[in-house]
Formats: sequence, structure tokens, C-alpha cells
Amino acid sequence: MRTQAVMNDLRLRALALALLMAVATISPAGAEEWTHWRGPHQNGVSPETDLISSWSVDGENLIWKADFTGRSTAAVFDGRACAIGRDGEGILRQEVIVCWNAETGAKMWEYRSTAHNTFVPWQRLGWASVAGDAETGYLFANTSDGLMIALDREGKPVWQWRMAEDVGRYSGYGGRTHTPIVDEDRVIVAAINTSWGTHGGRPSMRYWAFDKRTGDVRFAAKPSPFSKDANTMSTPVIAVVDGERLLIGASSDGFVYAINARTGESRWSFQLSQISLNAGVAVADGRVFASHSEENVDTGTMGRIVAIDATGRGEAGEVWRIPDVKAGFGTPLVHNGRVYQMDNSANLHAIDAATGEIHWTHNIGTVGKSGPVWADGKIYVTEVNGKFHILKDAGDHAEVLDSEEIKMSDGSRAAEIYASPAIAYGRIYFATEDGFFCLGDKSKPFKQTPSAPVDLGEKPVAADAKPAVIHVVPAEVVTLIDGPIDFKVRAYDAAGHFLGEKPATSWSLKGLDGKVTNNGKLTLNDVHGMQVGYVVAKLGDVEGEARVRAAGSLPWTEDFESLEPGPAPKGGFPAGWLGRGKKANVQVIDGNKVLVQPNPKSFAPRAVMYTGISAMKDYTIQADIFATAKGKRKPELGLINSGYTFLAAGIQQRLEIRSWGSELRMMKRQDFAFDVETWYTMKVRVDQEDNQAVVRGKIWKRDEAEPADWTFTVTDPLPIRQGAPGLYGFTPVDGYFDNVKITASK
Repeated sequence: MRTQAVMNDLRLRALALALLMAVATISPAGAEEWTHWRGPHQNGVSPETDLISSWSVDGENLIWKADFTGRSTAAVFDGRACAIGRDGEGILRQEVIVCWNAETGAKMWEYRSTAHNTFVPWQRLGWASVAGDAETGYLFANTSDGLMIALDREGKPVWQWRMAEDVGRYSGYGGRTHTPIVDEDRVIVAAINTSWGTHGGRPSMRYWAFDKRTGDVRFAAKPSPFSKDANTMSTPVIAVVDGERLLIGASSDGFVYAINARTGESRWSFQLSQISLNAGVAVADGRVFASHSEENVDTGTMGRIVAIDATGRGEAGEVWRIPDVKAGFGTPLVHNGRVYQMDNSANLHAIDAATGEIHWTHNIGTVGKSGPVWADGKIYVTEVNGKFHILKDAGDHAEVLDSEEIKMSDGSRAAEIYASPAIAYGRIYFATEDGFFCLGDKSKPFKQTPSAPVDLGEKPVAADAKPAVIHVVPAEVVTLIDGPIDFKVRAYDAAGHFLGEKPATSWSLKGLDGKVTNNGKLTLNDVHGMQVGYVVAKLGDVEGEARVRAAGSLPWTEDFESLEPGPAPKGGFPAGWLGRGKKANVQVIDGNKVLVQPNPKSFAPRAVMYTGISAMKDYTIQADIFATAKGKRKPELGLINSGYTFLAAGIQQRLEIRSWGSELRMMKRQDFAFDVETWYTMKVRVDQEDNQAVVRGKIWKRDEAEPADWTFTVTDPLPIRQGAPGLYGFTPVDGYFDNVKITASK
């Protein structure tokens, strides 16, 4: 999330950089570099030639190796090889983004992020691959706890969003996280979210398109009505079909969707599975190749590989299928009329792209997760249990050119490999659990060739094109009230061609306390709390709107008395609070209205409600809590302040302060007699002191006087500098909150 003052500075930096660069659009990456996780043409193919056919961990064709632990595919561009992974021990564990000199392996920079407000386990940090942009030199990353960030050539942040705190992003089971892609002037990433207003209701997967230079949201497209679950990580691709630029990807409801890549307007859908999809797709000759390993929609079997007709509208048709193949993770490679698909058991299938006939199947191990890569007449493919293979398609079988096993440095076991290879500059780059590798012929000079534009064959804009869709941008604003916000209208024709910025014929507000001028400048009035609403623009008969979620000055109070009781959609919920997807609602208890967090039954009973935005800091949050019990079941209830959670646990009869739920990083516990059917008051404060954060919490029975001393204090040497206030509940039975107060600490 970016406050307006910060964004003004970032825009100036971005515009200055843009003036120094060529204006030609380069998307996807050019032939010599690997900015997208599936390569320059987003199909797993590299045009590089004269590559190695064998190597050895002992040194043959191993140019360099760096100390690193990662599981995702690298981006190789601008003379750099970049990847995301994990580093540190104990309280110092962090997610880390690293760029090395692609020629020498010298570390150029690293950016560290302290995971917080997440239950993703340590071993699964760095799940999503990074994406590079050859035009700006920016590297884009989506961390496991929902930090979407752009880093410049020196590794400095250009812009960032805290997706969980600011747009209601849901975390996948165990850390499955979506990889960003770059298309033209946009960087696009999928996220399952539920929020307020038009983004309310059941969680659903949206494609968030950001301006790659400024981080302004261009659109948040929702082709899927709702998510079957959050267990999804499929990465979309960009393709031109029938002259129109499309984004095509698999979703969290078992469907494959196509939307216009510039406007987010839906084009077609195809149901592949009963539940969410994880494997990416590939596109060639008007067909989409997709697979899964879950329950099929029309049989009682599991798994399928299909070709989908991508040329239509509405409900897409199936061209061919291969039944009962469980290929739920590996993204297909498409080359020279063949589709190469890895299944879950590490069998690589060579399939005729036109007919679906399997020409050969070759086993490379036991667990298949990655996508194969084609270059120089060879197939480079990895297997989870440390295997790296170089194969050749011999027509009716796979010829093995080389097979290497990578072990942990201590020799104890195989090093896990989830990443696909990235190929650029005549070399092969890939990440493992035990190092980042660069392979190539040592006798050949390193040649850094810049990217060249790739023509996807899109139809040009018609001379008489008229606006059919307008975007009011930024389309999503999450801000402290610290200055005016400028909005612009971007117009597109029916095929998604950008027609330029246009002066709106009218501007208006819905639900916001402020005013908007006739040139789109919004000024909000300060309120003590959150406000949400819309900035609406019209261009003739075409209308568009932007969403605004703004945090006013402290203090804030919420006792729920002004809200209607009952569940959604009729029941009330505080404006701008996120987290209603866990069915929190207002009820009347003993004549007072309180917020109840029930057992959601259809979801895990853990819920977070963010009552503010991620830019907030130097505050104290206080609330009353009340626990129920049913048999041995009792809830955990607590408060969140700047990425730290202070909670009371009913079953364990203790208090905790922590920042990372699954790893309990910087966690401190203390015994506490937490009685059910009793109101308590909790308070938590975070202070930034030099290079550490000091977290203080206290709790007392509500009908007693507040104690003068804090119950206990925790110091964090990896300080989280800011973050949204919130309420936390693990509620196998109902838990209640009341009298929420947020005040300035200083």
C-alpha cells in the first residue's frame, strides 16, 4: 500500500526513469533473455543455441554456484540472474530476493522481507517466481505473505502493496503463491481476495494489473464468480488470438479463463476440474493446453490433459483430451507441434498438439512439479528429488543426454528442486534447495544481448475506434488522508486497444466524504476512522469507477452500536474493515451490539479482520474480548498491531506475542488463566527503537481497573516498521469483540 505523499515521490522517480529509456514496448521479453517464468514466448521455449548437453556438480560445465535456498524459477535479464528464496535461522528467518551478476555469479544485491501476519511455513517461502522487465530494469516479486513489490536495478523499492492488509488477499494452503507477469506497461498478478463493496462476498480470484512504473492499479478483473478453495498458484500467459491480446490462465474454481489483457473484460471460460487448478497453461495456434490432477467434472476419475479452442466467446470448446493423467503442477512446453507435459509422478509425455496422441512417455524420477524447457534441440527438465535431466526428442522416444543428481552439501539427502531452468546468454540458470547454479561452456565468452521486441501479431487499432471501456486510474486507492489524489480516465476500444487518456465529461463521488473537481482531483475530508467509496467518471455514455479506502486521523472507536445485526448481506460491518469472508457479523448480547467471529464451518476457523491499512504505525490498539466454550473447544482471541499479534489462548491457558504464526518467530508465551464467558480488555502497542521493535501487551478483566504495567514485552531484532491494526480469532467456537479503540502512541 502506498500513501499519496510516498506515491508522488515514486511517480517522479518513475517518470524520470521513463524519459531516459526507449519508449518501445517490449512484451514479452526478447529472444535472448528470460524475464517470464516460462521464457521469452511464455511457452517454455528459448531460441538460444550452442548450449551444453552434459554437466557435473563436480565442475564440468558448472560456471558458478551461489549459496542460496530457493524453489522458484529465476529471471535472467539486464545482465542479472535473480531469484527469491529463504535465508536465516531462528528469529532471523526471512524471505530474500537476490540478484547476481549473470556472468560471474557475484552477488549484486539482496532485498530481505520479514514474513508476518501469515501461517505459511518456513520451507515454502519464495514460492512464486520473480518477473523481470527489460524496459525499466525492474524486478517484480510477490512474497509468501502478500508483499507485491517492484525493485529497481540496485534492489531499492520503487513501489509496493501489502495485498493482505490492503485488498484482503487470502493466503493459499502451505504457501502456494501466484507469480507476477509483465505485459507492455502492466505487471499482473493473481490473488484470491474478499474486501468491501464490489469486492465483497465470497472470496474469488482476481487478476490485479498494476502500472509497472508507479504501482497504480489499472484494473482488478474477476472472471471467476468465487473460489472453490485458496489452494492455487497457476500463472497466466499473454497470447494474441484472432487478433486480440488476451490473458489466459487457470483459476481457483477449476476453470480456465480468457480476459482482455488491457481491460480485464471476460472473453471465454472452460471448466476443467471440480476444484482449484495449479498448473499453468500454454498457448499455440489458437489452442490452450491445460492439465490438472483433481476430480474431473464429468467422471469419477482424477486428472486430465486437454486442448481448448481459444478462438471463441462464452463457453469454450474442447479439442481433445487425454483422460486420467494426473498432471497437476507442471506447466506444459509447446514446440514444433508437440506438447511436453510432466505429470505428478515425474513422467514426461510428448503429445501431438493437433490430435492429443502420446508419442512417448519418459520417467525422470518420482515427483514432477516443474515445467520442462526447450532450447537448442534439447529438453532441460528438473525433478523434485534432486534430478536435473537433459533429454532429446528422438521421435518415438526420449534420448537421455545427461542426468545429474544434486545432493545437500552435507551429502545427507537429495536437494529439492521445484524450479524450472531459465536460459539466457548461452547459459542455464536454476535454483535448488542447496544452491543457485549457472551452467554453460566455460570456453565460450559471455555475451549479454539485450532483449528484442516480440511481435504477437495483434490487429492494429481501427481508425474509427470509439471508447467502449474506460478505466478510472488508479482503480484501487488505499491511503492515509494526507493530500489530494489525481485520477485519470484511460479509454479503450471494444478490442482492448488503448485510445489514450481522455477528459471525462463528468466526475462524481459515491460514499466518500470529500469532493472531486472536474479534472479528477479528489480531496477527502478527515474522519476519525475508515471510509470507503467510489470515484465515478463518465466519458459520454461509458462509465468507470475507482475504489477508495482511506484511513483518517486517530483516535478511532468502534462499539458496533450503529450497525445492523445479522450476517451478510443484510447485517452491518464497519466501513473499510477487511476479513468478512470468515462470516464475522454483529449480534446483540445482553442488550449490547458486539462483533461475533463464529466457527465458519466451511473454512479453517482462523480469521483476521484488518481494521485499518498497512501504512499505519505508532499506534495502540485496544478491544474487549469474550470467549465461549463447547466441550474442550475454546477459541484464541487477540489483537494485531503493525504485523505483531497479541493473543489469549483458551485451550492452552496462555498469552502469546508473535509475528509469524506457523514459525512462531520472536514468539513469547506466558501462562494466563483465560476464563470463558468473561469479558476481558486487551491492549497492544508497538514502538520503533533504533534497529528493533518493542511490542508490549496487557490484558485485564473488563470490570477491573487497567493495570499500570504491561503484562509482558517482546523485542524484535528484525523490526516490522508499520502495518494495519486488526482483530485475530481462531474460533472452533464463537468469540466476541467489542469497544475497539485505536489511539496514537506518541
